[in-house]
Amino acid sequence: MAPFFIYHGSRCLRPEGRTPVLFNEHSPVRPVQAYAKDYRHGDHEPEHQHACAQLIQALNGIVRVDTREGTWIIPPGRGVWVPAYTPHQLRMNGPVQLRTLFIDSLARADLPADCCVVEIGDLLKALIVAAIDIPDDYHSGGRAERVMELILDELRVLPVLGLNLPGLASPELQALAQEVHRLLYQPWSLSRAAAWLGVSERTVSRQFQRETGLTFGEWLRRKRLLEALEALAAGHTVLDVALAVGYDSQSAFSAMFRRRLGVSPTTYLGN
Repeated sequence: MAPFFIYHGSRCLRPEGRTPVLFNEHSPVRPVQAYAKDYRHGDHEPEHQHACAQLIQALNGIVRVDTREGTWIIPPGRGVWVPAYTPHQLRMNGPVQLRTLFIDSLARADLPADCCVVEIGDLLKALIVAAIDIPDDYHSGGRAERVMELILDELRVLPVLGLNLPGLASPELQALAQEVHRLLYQPWSLSRAAAWLGVSERTVSRQFQRETGLTFGEWLRRKRLLEALEALAAGHTVLDVALAVGYDSQSAFSAMFRRRLGVSPTTYLGN
């Protein structure tokens, strides 16, 4: 069975080249500003960057965030942290309600320095809802400022999730990644990857660890999970997705999914 998805594929940097700095109007007048936007399935925001940090939350649907360092997937109820001046693009899978916080990077000294997918707890979810209705020019000393200050406190303790796929630098591993994607429905192992590259398993392990910080096995598990999340959001059945991303059965896929996200694919889709 051939895969039915398409393969695509920082540190804060000052703007370079032709990457536009968008939403400069959202460069916070105050330390935090909130913004809401809804998207249709397949909508795409081309590469851009912001003059402030960003927390992007998906209320429903799946958001794929591509940067020059890798890919991040935002399932419903989670978010991705994007530092200021990080070129990125967004792709929507399913109807998406997006809620974004624009944050002054100097508002707290210990805000995350790199892109990461994060768990958004009930308190922060409620604070984001409240922040959407707060005007950008809110007054100091009142409820609005206290809500925003509490948001900044919550941002410092966000649990980080392994829902990203680091980019590969070497042409050899990039070619391997494309081959894995093309044949993701087939069994893959470290020995098969080494044979395809014509090198030893130890060499493959060292290269993956050096370029991604992950073992080949963990990189492969993340690859399969991220592709599965996008395919589920596009409306494919759990069984079709399981087979397309390389699992022998729906039960094996569901067990992996539950270990990673805490719920079964069926429950996930129901939510």
